[in-house]
Amino acid sequence: MSTVTITEENLQQEVEKGGMLLLDFWAAWCGPCRAFSPIYEQLSETNPDITFGKVDTEAAPALASAAGISAIPTLMAFRDGVMVFSQAGALPKPALEDLIAQLRALDMDAVRASLAEHDDHAAHDHAMHDDA
Repeated sequence: MSTVTITEENLQQEVEKGGMLLLDFWAAWCGPCRAFSPIYEQLSETNPDITFGKVDTEAAPALASAAGISAIPTLMAFRDGVMVFSQAGALPKPALEDLIAQLRALDMDAVRASLAEHDDHAAHDHAMHDDA
């Protein structure tokens, strides 16, 4: 499978369809982005169970802004609709392969439980501040 162009129109459906999704935020003028692109493309071909999305920050500036992108390239990983990784900087091939292995190995029940616990604490902390 090759990479998929991600836009404001299709991002939500790609995230919501579940499974594993990688997003590469890039721009044509960015040297590190151009150096990373062949690695990303190659691994998209050898990992057909993962959707490899590319977000052109020049073509979709609102999407990059909404995602909080402050440097490119930035790589994000989603598993079952949950963002589990975000890092700026081009990854060498071994690091991207390691990230893919970690993405496959994630215990999503534990991730969701941790997120729910974090949300409970955040709601509790917010309530504590309201009383002050």
